[in-house]
Amino acid sequence: MLTRRHIRIKVMQSVYSFNLGQQNKLEQEVLFFKESVDQTFNLYLLLLGLLKALQAHAEDQFEIIEKNKIQNDSQSNILKTFSKNRVLIFLKEHEVLAKHLDNKKLVKWDLEFKFMEDLFNSIVKSQLFKSYLELANPSEEEDLRLIAKLFKSHVATSSFLYDYIEDHCLTWADDLPMVNTFLLKMLKQIDMNLPQSLSFPRPSENKEDTDFGIQLLEKVITKDEKLQEELLGKTPNWDAERIAKLDNIILKVAIAELLYFPMIPSKVTLNEYLEIAKDYSTPKSNNFVNGVLDKLVKEFDQENRLNKTGRGLL
Repeated sequence: MLTRRHIRIKVMQSVYSFNLGQQNKLEQEVLFFKESVDQTFNLYLLLLGLLKALQAHAEDQFEIIEKNKIQNDSQSNILKTFSKNRVLIFLKEHEVLAKHLDNKKLVKWDLEFKFMEDLFNSIVKSQLFKSYLELANPSEEEDLRLIAKLFKSHVATSSFLYDYIEDHCLTWADDLPMVNTFLLKMLKQIDMNLPQSLSFPRPSENKEDTDFGIQLLEKVITKDEKLQEELLGKTPNWDAERIAKLDNIILKVAIAELLYFPMIPSKVTLNEYLEIAKDYSTPKSNNFVNGVLDKLVKEFDQENRLNKTGRGLL
């Protein structure tokens, strides 16, 4: 699930955390990094759990109407149609998903009734759902398409969801776009007759990337003074105090990757950290980081310090 860029972002976050906490030890930051990788999987489960909860919400409301003999054919039809969607039934009955959610003790979405009610109402009032409601006998493909589109347009964009995850886990807000993309991909390829079609990626499957992140984090923290020295004279128009703290961290992580990871092409490193600076730091950071790293790469190359190996490396 995690990409190398996401691993780099987590390293950057860990270094930032280390710099803020005067008493932190390297071992603590490595543990924080590993936990943040694990939390990415937990966020994936949390979102799948939310889809299950939406189905349960519709089913519960339908049963209340039926039990109390409330005459509301329109609402009954909406609730029944939504709760009987094959993808949602697939998630409801998925034993592996149920075990994961049980083991993780994640949020009980049914306790967030106001949010569930608001989210469900926004879904069933959408033109997307109204069009689906008009289908006499929707196919499995139409069921899949509906849930994927509703997830993209209503669940993934929920401001309540964003605020909730931001409050409950330090790294989830940064993980959300990537997890949303991965989950959307999963929804589009579900085979309702094949439980294994729903993937549950584990950090252990990404061991090579996770190990890269740990090694990079250790290099940046243990060689902080050396990395800072590499920046001396490279920012003539910027006093050290004027350089944004995050820019300084991005530059040091990038320098560590350039100097200590020979298998990673310089061009890849440059592109990755320029994109990270664009997304995470100040509006002027992209040009600043670009100028400094470009100057450093040329200098390292002239001094034969890059030691890059493999094909197509710069």
